[in-house]
Amino acid sequence: MGAEFLFQGATIQRLLAGLGVTLRISLISVVLSVPLGVLMGVLFMRRNPILRAVLRVYLDFIRVMPQLVLLFLVFFGSATAFGWNFSGEVASVIVFTAWGAAELGDLVRAALESIPRSQYDSAFALGLTSRQTFTRVVLPQALRRLLPPSVNLVTRIIKTTSLCMLIGVVEVVRVGQQIIDFNRFDYPQSALWTYAVLALLYFVICWPLSLLSRWLEKRSSS
Repeated sequence: MGAEFLFQGATIQRLLAGLGVTLRISLISVVLSVPLGVLMGVLFMRRNPILRAVLRVYLDFIRVMPQLVLLFLVFFGSATAFGWNFSGEVASVIVFTAWGAAELGDLVRAALESIPRSQYDSAFALGLTSRQTFTRVVLPQALRRLLPPSVNLVTRIIKTTSLCMLIGVVEVVRVGQQIIDFNRFDYPQSALWTYAVLALLYFVICWPLSLLSRWLEKRSSS
């Protein structure tokens, strides 16, 4: 069937190693973006107009700018302008952390703003302080609404890391292309089978996260 090359040599092992790079970049970016995103979301709730304006400009810039352009800016632009020679993986982590923090910050802001004012009033009526109201009443409800879209954001980060190959990161898609180039003449259908395996790997990683997001969404709405 033309797929014999997948089981020759270390083809599968190379693909799994590339997948490991993809997951490493994604995991580090998510871990770093969570505290930054939560901080941004909380700061969004402050009544300081200058602070809110700065955060809004940052969020809009990250959202408007394609991730590929951000990768080029950090990887090539920083080296040209400042002499900072980031590796491909470090540049990728910087970009996806900045993107994840911006998106998560907006999700945190929306979740906090969705809590009715009556929840605050009831907590104050029971004698809770502002901090106790936030940590014991508002934050638990906000987290319940925040989890489903946050899991979706993790899925988006994993899928978007495929762009890292364009700045030299040997992640799973780049490994797939190397395998296709090596087997192009001996196995003309290598591209079809390789991309099918790549699609399967992404499906295996992202589908459980999609199911988790839907389960959390149903649970939060019940």
